[in-house]
Amino acid sequence: MTNNPELLKQNIKQLEVHQQELSNCSRCENMIQPVITGNTVCSNIMTVGQAPGIHEGRVGKPFGWTAGKTLFKWFASIGVEEDEFRKQVYMAAVCRCFPGKNPKGSGDRVPDKQEIATCKSWIEEEYKILQPKLIIPIGKLAISQYLPHKKLSDVVGQQFVIDTPLLQADCIPLPHPSGLSTWFNMEPGKTLLKDALNLIEAHKSWKQIKPDK
Repeated sequence: MTNNPELLKQNIKQLEVHQQELSNCSRCENMIQPVITGNTVCSNIMTVGQAPGIHEGRVGKPFGWTAGKTLFKWFASIGVEEDEFRKQVYMAAVCRCFPGKNPKGSGDRVPDKQEIATCKSWIEEEYKILQPKLIIPIGKLAISQYLPHKKLSDVVGQQFVIDTPLLQADCIPLPHPSGLSTWFNMEPGKTLLKDALNLIEAHKSWKQIKPDK
């Protein structure tokens, strides 16, 4: 995110055009619209979730339901309440439409490889516009787009560096705050989540959005 007012104005305009194009996307026939996007925010921080849930289509914002309540409690614990967070952080996802319910059990269907690949161009464009300094992937699918891992305990509670032609940023993974998950309420998940939040709180980009007391 630039400090130059003219460049910032240009970036916001680019982001507005981008989100308008994204909102009209209908590339994946098995995904259920509407497309869900976060606020048009030029930010050094980008969160990346898996995909919207069934309720997000009605409320029209990422993490707008039960899992979001847990997620925003985490962020409030390190100094940024939900309203301020949504104004200051760009909220993205691996896929931007609801995948539908899991036909084989509880929870939502995980987007397939083709859907993930099809949606990838949208987040790549966001990297170009925003040039984020901190990526916070939330949940296993989002984390796997950045870091190889077999289990959450391999990566949560640590900070990594992403250095690719499109993205140069720090990466601090979080578990998914789904009510179906018990990982972050039990050890070692409970401690690793706290470690991850401490790393986020200490990051320069987080300090820039944290209100002065």
